[in-house]
Amino acid sequence: MKKVFIGSLIEGDKVEDFFMIKSTDTKTDKNGNFYLDMVAGDNTGEMICRKFRATPDEIDMISVGEIFKIKGIVKEYNSSKNLNANQIEKVIEPDQINILDFVSAAPVNPEDMLETIKAYIKKIGNKEIKNIVIEIYRQYKEKLMYYPAAKSNHHSVKSGLLYHMMRMLKSAEALGTVYNNINMDLLYAGILLHDICKIEEMESNTLGIVSDYTMEGKLLGHIIMGIKLIEKTAEKMGIDREISVMLEHMLLSHHYYADFGSPKKPMFLEAELLHYIDMIDARVYDFENAIENVKPGEFSDNIWVLDNRNVYYSLFDKQDQLKLE
Repeated sequence: MKKVFIGSLIEGDKVEDFFMIKSTDTKTDKNGNFYLDMVAGDNTGEMICRKFRATPDEIDMISVGEIFKIKGIVKEYNSSKNLNANQIEKVIEPDQINILDFVSAAPVNPEDMLETIKAYIKKIGNKEIKNIVIEIYRQYKEKLMYYPAAKSNHHSVKSGLLYHMMRMLKSAEALGTVYNNINMDLLYAGILLHDICKIEEMESNTLGIVSDYTMEGKLLGHIIMGIKLIEKTAEKMGIDREISVMLEHMLLSHHYYADFGSPKKPMFLEAELLHYIDMIDARVYDFENAIENVKPGEFSDNIWVLDNRNVYYSLFDKQDQLKLE
């Protein structure tokens, strides 16, 4: 039975407990010795875990998505927790563990999220736009239930892709009540399609753990793969070319910068909004995640995705705000 969780660990803690391996790489130190550079995780977070002077048997034994008993000590490096492992053992008796201790998942039931997604698809008034979305979602319904939105960083949890898109759709709907010049059909469709090919870009098991990127994912990436999918689907269905190209442009430009995979910046309003809604939800998730294991009045460790900022968990309670109102 697991007793120690990553969220509660501090520098100097001696650990002997179960962790799931999220990624692993075999490296060589300056003396030519092999070591394992891993990411170990549970349902409270992840941390770097290194096993120096790794033996060939240890290297062969470690595999992504499996649970191991790790003995070691917690060190702090670059303001982040690291586990220096002295011993790693494979779990022999599965009844020692509860898989829910190791899997991070979106806080909303995937079946409920899928129903919300379907409700937004119904809101799309343009039949051609709606038909493209329906056809593409028909292909990915099963995998959407568990796929994460990333291998690491924002929404890299079971059902994270659904959760990301659901929150984006709700944000878009709220914007639509303020600005009446938004083509909501385009915006909803752009949100629903912008990351859909992450399902083809990454290899994930049903626990939402990504083992690697696919060959196409490495060579093309989800943006290009998504554009090709829209173009192919639109041609097959005889969809108006302007609609297809506008949807393709929304995918092409949603990362905004060439260095991040977008050779063009958004060239119409809905494409611009897609980028910012995407960024807002990613940032909200990052801030939420940063303080998940932080006590009120304290700061998080350095958060790499937030430019190594320390996030403060305010003492100001939302209930106090409600009282003031």
